[in-house]
Amino acid sequence: MISIRIQNLTKRFGSTVALCNLDLVIRPGELFFLLGPSGCGKTTLLRSLAGFYLPEEGSIFFGEEDVTRLEPHKRNTGMMFQSYALWPHMTVAENVAFGLEERRIPKDERKRRVAEALASVRMETYAERKPNQLSGGQQQRVALARALVIRPRCLLLDEPLSNLDAKLRLEMRAEIRRVCKEFNLTTVYVTHDQKEALSIADRMAVLEGGRILQVGTPREVYRRPTSKTVAHFIGETDFIAGRVVGSEGEFTVVETDIGRFHGVPGDPAFKPSVGDAVTLSIRPECWTLGREGGAHNSVRGRIGEAVYLGEVAQYAFVSGGLTLKVYELNPRFLGASAEGELFASAEPRDVVVLGA
Repeated sequence: MISIRIQNLTKRFGSTVALCNLDLVIRPGELFFLLGPSGCGKTTLLRSLAGFYLPEEGSIFFGEEDVTRLEPHKRNTGMMFQSYALWPHMTVAENVAFGLEERRIPKDERKRRVAEALASVRMETYAERKPNQLSGGQQQRVALARALVIRPRCLLLDEPLSNLDAKLRLEMRAEIRRVCKEFNLTTVYVTHDQKEALSIADRMAVLEGGRILQVGTPREVYRRPTSKTVAHFIGETDFIAGRVVGSEGEFTVVETDIGRFHGVPGDPAFKPSVGDAVTLSIRPECWTLGREGGAHNSVRGRIGEAVYLGEVAQYAFVSGGLTLKVYELNPRFLGASAEGELFASAEPRDVVVLGA
């Protein structure tokens, strides 16, 4: 296992700054995700780690070794591309063995390591098949085996599940995590799929415009976003504009057009003062519907549209001039029962105070 350390990394393409003074430490054996919208710099960062791009400024360390200017084949990284990039004329075993042949590994050792790699991804019985005889999920497993067989110092994954259907993606999420942990691999995984990251990441970084906005565990980033951009990108949320009117203990008190709220700053370094304009972020599932309001953070309104999904109902809750997204597990307030006035309430710890 190795750590990956990135210091003041800057990468430009002409006049476009793809990465801007990035600092990041990825811990040994960590499954680390890079997330963000298209063009945010996540794939550029991954390719810089692989050695495909050389930065204009900054350094990349694998453990204590400075690999910033090291050629890709000397970094010993396992790279898995979005397209899988399997050779169509080769068998599964030959595809997996390709990297070992390039490294001039002896034939008996190659055969043993290919068998081990295929067994690790449960593809040993498909060794003699061609890629066009495999399903998308099976091809993905072969690409993963090919990345593992060289015994890389770290594993780099570029949206590996984007070509799979929804059911296969769910299956392969758990499979990738199992393999990475079984091999104790430091893994960097690029995706735009928030559910993918939330379900299997140890930690994640959210990028925008070549900069890192927030780093943390899935729970930390989802429950305590430090900016509107992060809150909007990771999951769904209701934004409510307001102004700080005071504080009560650990909670910031904010006056809004639909009532007074008690909440907590998403960024511990953010210390809003009385009179400051702020934005509240409340996840739809954090609201509780009832006929009576609570002691704090209760909004009076009515249900507009409702979408029933079995285990959950998604409501458009209309309060004053705002329409809030409210999700209710094991739905009760549907149809006739939803008529008339209701209250949507949220616990103060579920109300995140962000800069305006």
